[in-house]
Parts: sequence; C-alpha cells; structure tokens
Amino acid sequence: MNNESGLSPDKHYTYADYLTWPDDKRRELVNGFIRMMSPAPSLQHQEIAGVLYIDLYRLIERNGGKCKVFHAPFDVRLPRNGERENDQIHTVVQPDICVVCDLSKLDKRGCLGAPDLVVEIQSLSTARYDLTDKFNLYEASGVREYWVVFPDDGVEVFILQPDGKYDRGTGYDCGKIPVHIFDGAELDLDKVFKNC
Repeated sequence: MNNESGLSPDKHYTYADYLTWPDDKRRELVNGFIRMMSPAPSLQHQEIAGVLYIDLYRLIERNGGKCKVFHAPFDVRLPRNGERENDQIHTVVQPDICVVCDLSKLDKRGCLGAPDLVVEIQSLSTARYDLTDKFNLYEASGVREYWVVFPDDGVEVFILQPDGKYDRGTGYDCGKIPVHIFDGAELDLDKVFKNC
C-alpha cells in the first residue's frame, strides 16, 4: 500500500478511522484491515452494472417500491454483534450493487447492516476476493441473496439457508434469472450478456 496516505496494511482500523481519510482512494475494511479497491472498472463491468441496476430498480417499482437499490460507491457497514457506533464497526464494503428492503438500515452514510441482495461483478483482480472473503463475510452477516457475476460466463446465485449458510449456488447464463428476495420475480439476462 502507498505510504503517502500514512495508512498501514497491517494496522487494525474502524469505520471512524475510515471516515477521516482525506484522499479519494476507494478502500474497503474487512475485519478492520484495509482492502484497496481496483481502479475504474472496465467498460464491460459498467455496462453490466448499469443494466442490472436499472432492471432491479424497475423490479422494485413493480413490487410496490418497498426496497431500494444502490450502486457503488455506497458504504455498507457490517457490524459483527449489532454495533452501531463508528468506532466499533470494523467492516465496511462497497458492493457493486445492493438491494435493501429494511429501510431502517439506511442512514446518511449508507447502510448499517446486511442488505437483502448483493451483486459483485468479477474482474481478474477481484475474483478470489469476491468468492472467498466477501462470500464468507456476506454469509456471516446474513445477506439473503448473493450474486457473483462473471462478465463472460453468467451469474452464480447463492441463497442463504435457514442454518445461516449459503447453498451450493446455481448458475445462470441466459434467459430468466429468479430474484429470490421477491416471490416469483425474474430478470432477463439476455439484456445483460451480449452472447445470449
């Protein structure tokens, strides 16, 4: 990590520290440790994110508008044991897209608690992180539905089970993809992936 900022990759930080960092570099905190985010996403990443965001927004509108959809950069603070104070929170992530249905979790800084659905779009630099660290983090935090989008291959969807663990995942590459947080709702992946 660049020492110009005075931050150390080995030091433990809180969300209160995160709020004081004066530069505009994008970072996440996972269990108190800094994770630098990639530079600007690729064109393909942005196109996929844009279509999914719009489709989820429209789906929410059709389902009564009781949820909200957000795209990065958007801080999602994931407390371990219900902490609410900034100096007690050690994890803050910026999912590519998230849907929040419990609007009491929203405040002026973003979301405090687990979103209902999180979408992470893969790149070469984030694949391992999204499929291991973030997978475990979202599972432990209670994110009900986790989508991992592979820009050239489709979407892997993980659903949180009653035991608090994700299922083995279901892959979708074209056609309809169910949005499990809404009963019977689907999105059309043919608009998302050009090779359908």
